[in-house]
Amino acid sequence: MGARLVVPYAAVFLAFIIYPFGYALWTASRPSLYADLISDRLYLSTVVNTLLFVGLGVNVKMFLALLLSGFFMRRRWWIRALLAVYILPWALAAAQACVSFHWMLIGEQGLVDGVLSALFGIDGPLWFNDRWLGLGSNIVVYIWKWMPFWTLIFLAARMRIPPNIYDSAEVDGATGSRRFVHVTFPLLANLYLLCTLLSTLWTVGDFTTVYLVSGGGPGGSTQVLATLGFHYAFDAGKPALGVAAVVSAFPVLIPIAIVLMRRLQTSEAQL
Repeated sequence: MGARLVVPYAAVFLAFIIYPFGYALWTASRPSLYADLISDRLYLSTVVNTLLFVGLGVNVKMFLALLLSGFFMRRRWWIRALLAVYILPWALAAAQACVSFHWMLIGEQGLVDGVLSALFGIDGPLWFNDRWLGLGSNIVVYIWKWMPFWTLIFLAARMRIPPNIYDSAEVDGATGSRRFVHVTFPLLANLYLLCTLLSTLWTVGDFTTVYLVSGGGPGGSTQVLATLGFHYAFDAGKPALGVAAVVSAFPVLIPIAIVLMRRLQTSEAQL
């Protein structure tokens, strides 16, 4: 009976996980694909964009989330009300949030440039006509969308720290920033590392933010690997090259996944 109950789940797993993944690896197994990929003018700039998008997006988001979790620990009614508003970006659907930012930055018709013109009488930049402005917009939207989620994770972890630890630190003279450096952060360091590794794995595959905010423009100069693979597969009609673009991130993702699994096996993600 147990085997019969497992068969449907195993069939779904094989059909929708193992087979597509194996087919992708088989499709991208030809060495000539990677030669074509590297020779493409978009690929190397896309790798740089991906490193900046992931590196800045993840680290800035995590650091700010850790700091803001301390702010929301304060026991005041208006801070609790502010927390409810603060988590709204995370509660919104990613597609809606990204499309909204796209239209706010669309140019003269957008909200941001309109406000700059109305209040200061200056013409705002064309955000999506410049590579670095477009890439920066993608990073800012990504941080804005996902920072509340990690703030709640760190807030919950801070709440589990026994108050007597802080009382002892205060007696020893550790207050303010010294209490954060010598007490709070060491207790949260393991969780912080695990969350950073997990967020990195998710962010490398982030397709929605770049596709809906900057659209990869201008001229594909703000593409990341996830959107470049989509471009190759559907816009250029080269599905094998699209799979190869995505698979090229595996040399980075696999070591991160191994480190993450080892950290989970050797230590618990708790205080």
